[in-house]
Amino acid sequence: MTASPSRPDAFEPEAERPGDFAAVFTRKGGMTGRSGSLLDKRWSLGVTALAVVALPAFAAQGTWDRFSIGNAVATDATVEPMPFEQAGASFPGSAFYYLQLDPPVPQIGEGIHSDAEDAPNDPAGIPVARAMRIDNSGVDRTRAEQCLTAAIYYEAASEPDSGQRAVAQVVLNRVAHPAYPNTVCGVVYQGSERSTGCQFSFTCDGSLARGPVALFWDRARAVARAALAGYVYAPVGLATHYHTVQVHPYWAASLDYLGTIGAHRFYAFQGAAGRPGTFRFAYFGGEPLPAPHPRATVETPLPTTLDPVAIERAFAAADQGTRTGAATPPPAAFAQPRYSEDVKARGGDTLYQARNLPETQGIKAEYANSGRWLTQQAD
Repeated sequence: MTASPSRPDAFEPEAERPGDFAAVFTRKGGMTGRSGSLLDKRWSLGVTALAVVALPAFAAQGTWDRFSIGNAVATDATVEPMPFEQAGASFPGSAFYYLQLDPPVPQIGEGIHSDAEDAPNDPAGIPVARAMRIDNSGVDRTRAEQCLTAAIYYEAASEPDSGQRAVAQVVLNRVAHPAYPNTVCGVVYQGSERSTGCQFSFTCDGSLARGPVALFWDRARAVARAALAGYVYAPVGLATHYHTVQVHPYWAASLDYLGTIGAHRFYAFQGAAGRPGTFRFAYFGGEPLPAPHPRATVETPLPTTLDPVAIERAFAAADQGTRTGAATPPPAAFAQPRYSEDVKARGGDTLYQARNLPETQGIKAEYANSGRWLTQQAD
């Protein structure tokens, strides 16, 4: 049949069938040819694999559960341990991949303590220090870190971490004790103006002339930062003194020996001077320069404020006087402060005394002088 050019809707001659069309469809035999054969092979392999997996499960007697649905209210179900609790299935830190507890929300007043309270005890039974957080930004924090790092480095650079932490704790314990300066730099460089009698030997024996090794300095600084952020090293308790195992100072027998850590033996005050209530772990700032004091031109006898035995006796005498009501000379740290001429002209110590308080009766003898200076500073 040919189409007429005058008729746009005329049929075109029938096109020949493409040469690559080779599929043959039948009504009853299904799909044949290469594709059908490949599909049949895949089905055969799939059925065979399923049979290999399923038949052993059905054949095992007493272990197949017949597709039953577990009872959600059953009480005899055993609780399997977590993977990190199973032997051979754990590694350091693996528990954190499974358990993560929300941090506890602190309640009102939680974590607040009075220095008059008994300090917590170490498992060994000795009282431990409280945290002293020096979080002041700026000059105070920088100077405190510099001085504490120097003490750790020059006193215990080759010590293990425990030895360095112990030295840092002794410095902070002294900051909290009324017989010593209330700043980190003040404690570290106390007595450094003397050729002998400095509290930390590196401040007066020429050790500072050696420049620090950067690697060991950074390690000491990391320990100092942790201590200033509130870390407490409990094994040294309230120790305020230590010495190397090669020496035996005169005061060692008069103080309480707490133990040896690394190359140092650590000691705490006995009696009233070493009581937890004597320490005040509060920081008020005012750090001096992080450097030794100018060397004194004339050597003088060691002042009693630097003698641990004298400090211990002074606190014991003051404690005994408080109990009996007798006036006894207390440690120098309890003396009335000196005032400038301007403050003296305006009234001196009376400016800071409470007035117009209601009178009370029946005050116990040991509290009769409460609030008064134990000694008067000489003009």
